[in-house]
Amino acid sequence: MLRSAHLTRLFVAATLLALAVAAARAAPVRTEHVEAELVSERTALVPGQPLTVALRLAMQRGWHTYWRNPGDSGLPTTLAWKLPQGLSAGPIQWPVPQALPVGPLMNFGYEGEAFLLTEVTAASGLADSKLVTLTGRADWLVCKEICIPEGADLALTLPVASVSDADPRWAAPISSARGALPQALQGFAVSAVGVGQELVLTFTPRKEASDPGEAYFFPYKAGLIEPSAKQTLLRDGDAWKLTLAVANQRVGEFARVAGVITSSRGFAGQRAATLDVPLGGSIVAGTAPPAIATVPLALPADTSASSLGVALAFAFIGGALLNLMPCVFPVLSLKVLGFATHGGGRATMRLHGLAFAAGVIASFWLLAGALVALRAAGAQLGWGFQLQSPAVIAALAVLFFVMALNLSGVFDFGRLIPSSVATWDAKQPFLNDALSGVLAVVIASPCSAPFMGAALGYALAAPREVTFAVFTSLGLGMALPYLVLAFFPKWRARLPRPGPWMQRLRQLLAFPLYGTVLWLAWVLGAQLDNDAVLRLGVSLLLIALALWAWQSRSAGALRGWTVAALAGVAAAAAVVWPVVAASTPTAASQSTSIDSGGWQAYAPERLSTLVAQGRPVFIDFTAAWCVTCQVNKRLVLNSSETRDAFTRSNVALLRADWTRRDPAIGQALAALGRNGVPAYVLYRPGRKPLLLPEVLQQSTINDALATL
Repeated sequence: MLRSAHLTRLFVAATLLALAVAAARAAPVRTEHVEAELVSERTALVPGQPLTVALRLAMQRGWHTYWRNPGDSGLPTTLAWKLPQGLSAGPIQWPVPQALPVGPLMNFGYEGEAFLLTEVTAASGLADSKLVTLTGRADWLVCKEICIPEGADLALTLPVASVSDADPRWAAPISSARGALPQALQGFAVSAVGVGQELVLTFTPRKEASDPGEAYFFPYKAGLIEPSAKQTLLRDGDAWKLTLAVANQRVGEFARVAGVITSSRGFAGQRAATLDVPLGGSIVAGTAPPAIATVPLALPADTSASSLGVALAFAFIGGALLNLMPCVFPVLSLKVLGFATHGGGRATMRLHGLAFAAGVIASFWLLAGALVALRAAGAQLGWGFQLQSPAVIAALAVLFFVMALNLSGVFDFGRLIPSSVATWDAKQPFLNDALSGVLAVVIASPCSAPFMGAALGYALAAPREVTFAVFTSLGLGMALPYLVLAFFPKWRARLPRPGPWMQRLRQLLAFPLYGTVLWLAWVLGAQLDNDAVLRLGVSLLLIALALWAWQSRSAGALRGWTVAALAGVAAAAAVVWPVVAASTPTAASQSTSIDSGGWQAYAPERLSTLVAQGRPVFIDFTAAWCVTCQVNKRLVLNSSETRDAFTRSNVALLRADWTRRDPAIGQALAALGRNGVPAYVLYRPGRKPLLLPEVLQQSTINDALATL
């Protein structure tokens, strides 16, 4: 009878063990670039004894995850346990990391396969012959040329038993990982002294020791030691001194030096060891060279248009919505006025509409070609890039000012150009329609409509043929309203018939153009300075005087008025020339101060520091020439409700101003799958970055902050 009971218990224990082994060997979670699972060193939990459980991460070739201090950029892997009652887990025991150079940066992390160890302990009173499931949420950042936040909910089921055997598959690699964990440095007295912008670690052996070879120090805490700076180990008598560079932008108190020291030959046999010593001497702030730019975290690929069909649809919708943006209104109103004045039959009107559409699409092709060529040459450019040039801004201001003066009746284009040219121009109405389409695209480029951002980001990262296809779809969408008016007479019938009211409307439509000139002058001031705005204003005044003089010519004083007009144009050109010839300041010359609204100027290293601190960060990618940006800023971002919401959530605010050409901002936009402004992104601790729509509402901000 006793033997039967004993056999029954053995059978139950064996069954539980088999179930546990089957559960422990369940298929790991596979993401796009990482295989993750929880694995145990032993086959069961023994009450009162610790058990080593490892988070196993197997990365694809060329990809890496991060150590507790990721270095210049990145995020450490986290593991949040959810354990049954009676179980407790300790912190992650980090293996010695690798120094992973990425261009000018230095990251600390792991390639290949990594085992992050944790001690799990079962309470002494936990019942035997019971299955328990250990669950945890693992999140990591995996990087190659881009960085992708990934994560998984993992589980490991084990029995509780009085005895436990080594797991046949995982015991050896976990034991090897534990044996490689760095231990406290033995046989050396270590001191740390700050000298200016350098930190000197001195290793003095307590007895004769051999040369440790090349050494490298991995600090536990980010923001104290510059990861990408060279580390030099030199002998000084009986001691060795390792010289480190203090971080360019220090974060937090610097009172102790703690981390892992590795050496090629070992400190008294220790290839990797931990140290934690107080810092003596003094560190002088502000003498370091400019910080090396880091690349911001990229969004996962599924946040942008993921297929050509989606990109084409987004481009078409975005192009149609572009007509509703405020920057397009002056040209839109002129074109609608043109439909009211055009004569001819149905076929003629359709040709007018097709000519305008051809001008729009041809302009988008030119923009696509310019962007493809410039990006192939290494330039970081995007939608609206031409308005980063002061010369283009000045030329557009002159163009719209002249158009406004014409609508106001100051002069007539017929008297401005030779009669032969005027006659030819009158005979080419379709060419005028095409040029109107070109002008519409030029003035539309400061605006970004909903759906455009994802489509443009997809287009400029795709092959050349795809880029042109997306830009063609964008042009078709923008030309759609005009084609509808041209092809459907009933829609045009809703427009008023020609009459005296048209002259008053013509004069009224001059004022949106004057407003556009004021806006362009403000953009020029943001790019350069107030002197540039004054020069532009004086040149416009001289142009107005020249046009008035030309219009005032009469037979008796033809020569005098002509000379006055030509002199006015020459003087205007001379005054504005320094503005046209000015080069746009680069990012290095832009201000990095904090404005009154709590916004800081965007810098890649500033973003990396804030993200490493675990603080949520909101970035406003904007430009003075982006009308949509300014509307969002005034109606939403600058509102007291939004400021209070950001403050309550402790969100750091960064503003990336792309008014002037800035390669760092261009790279950041490209990493987000965007190639134009506005763009808004919320970096959330331990979560994927959240990309917001181009047109903001207060509810959009509130919903985004609710995800923190």
